[in-house]
Amino acid sequence: MSKRDYYEVLGVAKSASEDEIKKAYRKLARQYHPDVNKEPDAVEKFKEVKEAYDVVSDPQKRAQYDQFGHAAGQQGGFGGGGADFGGFGDIFDMFFGGGGGGGRRNPNAPRQGNDLQYTMSISFKDAYFGKEDEIEIPKETTCSKCDGSGAEPGTKVETCPTCNGAGQQDVVQNTPFGRVVNRRPCPSCKGKGKFVPTKCSKCQGSGKETIRRKIRINIPAGVDDGMQMRISGEGELGVNGGPPGDLYVVFRVKRHDFFERDEDNLFCQIPITFAQAALGDEIEVPTMEGKVKMKIPAGTQTGKTFRLRGHGMPRVNRGGAKGDQHVKVTVVTPTKLSDRQKELLREFAELGGEETHAAGSAEKTLWDRFKNMMRGDV
Repeated sequence: MSKRDYYEVLGVAKSASEDEIKKAYRKLARQYHPDVNKEPDAVEKFKEVKEAYDVVSDPQKRAQYDQFGHAAGQQGGFGGGGADFGGFGDIFDMFFGGGGGGGRRNPNAPRQGNDLQYTMSISFKDAYFGKEDEIEIPKETTCSKCDGSGAEPGTKVETCPTCNGAGQQDVVQNTPFGRVVNRRPCPSCKGKGKFVPTKCSKCQGSGKETIRRKIRINIPAGVDDGMQMRISGEGELGVNGGPPGDLYVVFRVKRHDFFERDEDNLFCQIPITFAQAALGDEIEVPTMEGKVKMKIPAGTQTGKTFRLRGHGMPRVNRGGAKGDQHVKVTVVTPTKLSDRQKELLREFAELGGEETHAAGSAEKTLWDRFKNMMRGDV
């Protein structure tokens, strides 16, 4: 039977580049490899693909084939026309992860323990000033009874007879192209290389126990909701002598009754009277660190916002730098007036063509919050 054209076998044009030829070969080798394709003719097709690739991937052999066709192989031009089944490294890399699985991780190698996460709820005040606090978390540690061996005290840990302590087994598979060795964790000892005839009564052979551990936490000033802090080495125990994991503390900051926060800036509303807005005044404004004076220019309109530089939230790890506090003034209509006050306001309204409005519940609430802050109820 005459051989098919090598370019036709690979499904590429005669002018195909080296990359196109290699890509086509890998695709077909994966498709027809006997360990993947169980069709009766898969082996023959695989051989055909390999033979075609061996020729057209070699510049010298390809030039001879382009000039003389299959006759070049019959005359000894590129190996007598038979396929060379050496150099299968690239195929085994695709299917077995590097020469039949030899690159698998050693199950007995040291591995770092898992990380832990703890959610910590704090007040707005603690987020502003920072605080040293203590948390208690459940944590795995070495079993205090067996000292981590997993064996009942007075008994021994023995070597696994199945793998002789290696923790792995080599599984040999015969293929048309030779023996392929896959390395897998030992099923008897689960990759540990040892077994415990008499398990520790406290940890049931795991070598670990769970305790409640107290950890000191330094909450940084200015921490925001959702920020997290990494505490090295306070996670779960490592495996096979590996280092422990880390603990991540996630902060949840409670809302404040008076201030609202946007990153490092604080926002608040201050009630002022009509007279203060019209004539101007100097008022006291509460901040997280006490009262400060702020000037209200004459003719200030309700809703006007003033900025107090450096009175916002501390910027974490920025050497004491702070954001700003933004103060929005709201002109509040008085609810209790004397007859004389009412008379003067009516006269004022007549002169300016203005209308008066009774204060609502929103103004009362604003006054209440303002008074609380002025009393120092941070």
